[in-house]
Amino acid sequence: MSSSLPSTEPSSPNAHTRLSHPVVRLLFTALPALAGGLLFKWLNIPLPWLLGPMSFMLAGTRALPFIKPSWPGLLRNGALITIGYSIGLSFTVETLGQMRHQLPTMVLMTTLLLLFCVLIAVIISKLSGISFPTILMGSIPGGLNQVLVLAEDTKGIDITIITFLQVSRLLMIIFGVPLLIFSPLFGASHAEGASGAIAAGRAAADWSGMDAHILLYGAICVSASLLAKRYRFPSAFVLAPMIVTAALHLSGVHGPVLPLSVLNTAQFIIGTYVGLLLKPENLTNKLRMASLALLSGVLLMGGAFGLSVLLGVLHDVSPATSFLSLAPGGMDQMGLIANEVHADLSIVTCYQVFRTWMIYFAVPPLIRLTFRAIERRERAKQAS
Repeated sequence: MSSSLPSTEPSSPNAHTRLSHPVVRLLFTALPALAGGLLFKWLNIPLPWLLGPMSFMLAGTRALPFIKPSWPGLLRNGALITIGYSIGLSFTVETLGQMRHQLPTMVLMTTLLLLFCVLIAVIISKLSGISFPTILMGSIPGGLNQVLVLAEDTKGIDITIITFLQVSRLLMIIFGVPLLIFSPLFGASHAEGASGAIAAGRAAADWSGMDAHILLYGAICVSASLLAKRYRFPSAFVLAPMIVTAALHLSGVHGPVLPLSVLNTAQFIIGTYVGLLLKPENLTNKLRMASLALLSGVLLMGGAFGLSVLLGVLHDVSPATSFLSLAPGGMDQMGLIANEVHADLSIVTCYQVFRTWMIYFAVPPLIRLTFRAIERRERAKQAS
């Protein structure tokens, strides 16, 4: 019986060569990721093309350890440019009007949320013994893609722990926020006004809406990304296309809305990439880390809920709209949920976009200053 089982090792140098071929490695990486996306789609799990590939890569790439997975950086960069373009396209005159009107509140809420994240990071770092910089990066309430790109640009950071914390919180948000929104606490089962109803009734983009302008935007976004990367601009492949797209779109140059299949493909690429970053075998004290991640997520969600109550007092917005505006997820995930519950999508978008931009522009230099201060303090302790 045992002699009929396939060997887990390449039988010859030629077999090893075939298994190490770039195309074979790419297909080996893509197939389990595709299976994960299809399964999560079939099960109606939210964000199937992000979470499905991410989940399946954990098991798929380790089931056959003699094949090294391959996911070229060109694919990842292309997906990031697509995400940057989509975020930049969300800037409209209406969004800017909302941002101008609520700018002081957005600054206040975002600052309070970030300070609350610092407090959480201090607590979790003390409980776990893990370095404060790593826990802080894992607690930043940005989109998963943005934080990972930011973390890769920072030295001395444990990507595995950051990804674990961010993914844990993302899963809590994806499954927890809809349950909260549809609960009696929010009562968001009906439309919450004309703005939300219009947003919810908007037809999904398809390929018929694409025109020659997408070639212009594509060329400009790619060029801006490469130029920003050359000059070491932070998060170049997201931030650069986001900026140029927003500028062109607001100046009146029509930007086609990307079809759902393109956005799903970008999520698939990013989900696969993140799945390859996940290395649970490198985590020590897995049960303790899971408990701390759960605690961190619950505290952050509770802080966002408290701030959403304050936002509802300061401005005449519904509880669901205020909570989704401050929920510590990415703009795309919160936008999907806001559209589903007929919340005011323009308000949700402007708060989420503002926090995203603040994280890109304000957080990196603040983090670098914080890390330098920590290093100086540690050197002073060692010297004494």
